[in-house]
Amino acid sequence: MKFSVKLCLAILVLYFAAAIYGEVEYHIARSNDKTASYNVVNLQARYLPPLSWSPSSDSSGDKEFFLLGSDNLGRSVALRLMQGTRIAFHVGIMTSLIAIPLGVLLGLLGGYFKGWVDSIVVWISTTVASMPGLLFILAISLVVGQGLLGIYLGIGLTTWVGVCRTIRAEVMKQSERAYVQAAKTLGYSHLRIMFRHILPNVAHIILIQFSIRFPSAISTEVFISFLGIGVQGEPSWGVMIDNARRRLCQGVWWEMTFTTIAIFVLVLVFNHLADYLRDRLDPALRSDR
Repeated sequence: MKFSVKLCLAILVLYFAAAIYGEVEYHIARSNDKTASYNVVNLQARYLPPLSWSPSSDSSGDKEFFLLGSDNLGRSVALRLMQGTRIAFHVGIMTSLIAIPLGVLLGLLGGYFKGWVDSIVVWISTTVASMPGLLFILAISLVVGQGLLGIYLGIGLTTWVGVCRTIRAEVMKQSERAYVQAAKTLGYSHLRIMFRHILPNVAHIILIQFSIRFPSAISTEVFISFLGIGVQGEPSWGVMIDNARRRLCQGVWWEMTFTTIAIFVLVLVFNHLADYLRDRLDPALRSDR
């Protein structure tokens, strides 16, 4: 394995560890009915730069170390970044669990049966693709309420089209192969041919699509939360950027900088892994090599 891929996997493990830590902290605070540490307001520690200690807030003289500085309410930027990682992984995984199965199922049906079934699949996918995704997500958020559920449904139900088209094209090619014709001759059912014979041969496309969709869903969530449509009361990366942009004129650069770096690195890692998986798993590229 190339060094760059190993580095990407190591960075991804760090992000995953931060997301797990954020998840544990969130549930502990919620179960104890307490304010989570990343939401604790400390007005004496406002606008502290990175690598700073907060002034003593009580007679005990205890001080808090702010690794990445503090925001306008004295909250730790590092802790809030971890919670943003948790929300980002939630969005990436949950939206993929909605979009990928839906896209794979419709792509299988259209590519295998062709004819009027394929016409219906193409009509549905074209209709969904023609709808403005942001407006659709906004409409869902107004129906189910602002929060992660609206983001899950909005992003998941609008981003399956690319998966469907890719799977459909590959299934059309696979359905003409000799092993599929032999299975039909032996009298196997359509479901068995699709899910036990064709699907394993297009599994590499599903894996590649997941690695592409994951950062795309995160970027969409950041943009939606930046507009104030997404998650409320939790430090999503989009919420942090929206909060930080108002402080740039005051010279408070660290919240915006570290949040942007966190998004950039995660998207870059997934894009690099997607290219690597495509090069390793795509049969056409393997035959070329």
